[in-house]
Amino acid sequence: MSVFEGEEPPRLGLQMAKRFAAGGLLIVLLTAIAVSSALLLEVHQNVTVFARESTPIPGIDNVLDEVPAGDPQTILLLGSDRRFADGKDNPPRSDTIIVVRLDPDKNATAIMSLPRDLKVEVPGAGTRKINEAYHIGGPRLTVRTVRNLLDMPISHVVNVNFGGFSRAVNRLGCVYADIDRRYFNDNDPPVESATNYATIDIAPGYQKLCGSDALDYVRFRHLDTDFVRAARQQEFLRQAKAQFGLGKLFASRKQLLRIFARYTQTDIRSTSAILRLLKLAFESASHPIRQVRFRGDEAGDEAFSFVEVTDENLRRTREEFLDPKVTRESSGKRQARRGEATRPGRLAKGMVADRAGGMSRATRVRKKARFPVYYPRHRLAKGSYVDEPPRVYELRDRGGARHRAYRIVVDAGEDLGQYYGVQGTTWIDAPILAGPSETRVVDGRKLELFYDGRRLRLVALRTRSAVYWVANTLSSTLSNAQMLDLAASLRRAGG
Repeated sequence: MSVFEGEEPPRLGLQMAKRFAAGGLLIVLLTAIAVSSALLLEVHQNVTVFARESTPIPGIDNVLDEVPAGDPQTILLLGSDRRFADGKDNPPRSDTIIVVRLDPDKNATAIMSLPRDLKVEVPGAGTRKINEAYHIGGPRLTVRTVRNLLDMPISHVVNVNFGGFSRAVNRLGCVYADIDRRYFNDNDPPVESATNYATIDIAPGYQKLCGSDALDYVRFRHLDTDFVRAARQQEFLRQAKAQFGLGKLFASRKQLLRIFARYTQTDIRSTSAILRLLKLAFESASHPIRQVRFRGDEAGDEAFSFVEVTDENLRRTREEFLDPKVTRESSGKRQARRGEATRPGRLAKGMVADRAGGMSRATRVRKKARFPVYYPRHRLAKGSYVDEPPRVYELRDRGGARHRAYRIVVDAGEDLGQYYGVQGTTWIDAPILAGPSETRVVDGRKLELFYDGRRLRLVALRTRSAVYWVANTLSSTLSNAQMLDLAASLRRAGG
């Protein structure tokens, strides 16, 4: 049977397989099933294995939308504690709801997280939080709810049990992640089961996360908001995508295929459906990823909070998702027009001088760091240094070499769960520093700038023996001018 009308199914030579693999990552590495989508390699050999070991989603076919081969596709990715079919007595809610848009005619692949507490109309159930659609009717009802909300066709759905996420991360050798603050909860004192959160203990700083720690981190939902949780998941998966090259995925393809099959339910099961998706991924492989922010607002009270979205904001969000734009930041003049220029002796808007606060943290670090310590002389006006002392620690690269490091954490003081920080390490070629968007001299210093769209997410300063960077909050709430101000204010303690 022909997959594309008038064509034979494409033959997967080595070079084409490499490009298909890159396209597949656009779907997978940016979702809770991210690292396990190597099934898109060697399709002819593996599709029968996948079909045998995976579980179909009951009754899903007639709620999905058929699109011609080669046309754009919107894929709905759902993450939960267990398969819907296993939860008849106590059906789970969906922890993660992500939509991905593959469109070869656009200059980017769009990905968007929907807040789990978003207030919507659930067909047949009235006004509810969007994650309740999964609790009431599983993936089938969630597809209908999301399709009605966004007013667009949903082509495919992948329902993920997060147990596979931990196994896939371990199989690929873990992920180096930039952790913005300490994440801790031991449920002591005990709380009511309805608000009992998962235990977690992850210190701040750039580090390697494996298995259960990686899962606990991306799913953490204690003392932050829906929007921060979504930003944390997307940032972790962005860093994962940058670290897992084709060689790693190809070497682990069989194990990842089995993990994907055993821990997901999906409608993507036939050879024709997989090949159609491969063709689209192949055509989109060279496009960058654009993370589209959902324009909702927190509402309600402490007892019952939810997210609301106005008709106008929903329209703007939908338009941006369907037509994502990527701004390539390279012109210093363009940045200056946006108010990014940092002038010597002048504070950026919203910043204050706080040499004493930065020096007090640096003094604590110097006693243990055993390499030069840089600290910020400026601080966000609404921000404050966290009560815990800066972390001084050691980390190992993938070759086993040891590197010294420290992290200074600052509470941004605006939205719950937003922290920025200063990281220092002797690991001068850490993966997070690969491929800066541009370099710029500010106040006599050469800085490396890393963008996420139009926002600076990281600004780095290199010395002969170490590298230091200012990391924005998970939602990039600091302006570009503030990020450059902080980086330009870095000074060596005792120097």
